[in-house]
Amino acid sequence: MEESRLDLPHNGSILISEPFMGDPNFERTVILLCGHNEEEGTVGLVLNRMSNLKLSDVIDVYNDSFDAVLGIGGPVQYNTLHYVHRLAHLPQALQLSNYVYWGGDFEALKTMIGAGLVQEDDIKFFLGYSGWTPGQLQEEIDKNVWIVNNNATDNLFNLEADNLWRNILREMGGKYKVLSNYPVDPRLN
Repeated sequence: MEESRLDLPHNGSILISEPFMGDPNFERTVILLCGHNEEEGTVGLVLNRMSNLKLSDVIDVYNDSFDAVLGIGGPVQYNTLHYVHRLAHLPQALQLSNYVYWGGDFEALKTMIGAGLVQEDDIKFFLGYSGWTPGQLQEEIDKNVWIVNNNATDNLFNLEADNLWRNILREMGGKYKVLSNYPVDPRLN
């Protein structure tokens, strides 16, 4: 019965930060968990923080009509490029949910982009990632730092990054819908 708990994170879970987290790296963020296991820790990507960079700023893109904006996946290793996508046929990609995959053969991906076989709305690129040591994420969840949603992953490509935090909380309904309306700074309310 323990596995059915809503707050039990796994690959493909979504973390939604509590409204008043206080950490500027994660305030009002939505994070997709890409790798989670108790022995090695957790890796995730912030889905709603965009950079001013495009893909062509960091790699050669061989398709003039494809130049995706890069997200900021988290505060760890900004010099690394990560991606989540809906490309089930990309070799070596890790399936996170029914329609969402993480990583895969990068050379094959570049070839597919160059051939026009990938649309920008089917993939999201990120600089850096978010990481937790073994047990750290569960401790934060137990302290109510994060809300875990195990039912939102397949909808991620349909929601705008700017309002992702608010929209996912609204879709969850109940007390979460109330949280979605909390002001960024309650002193200004």
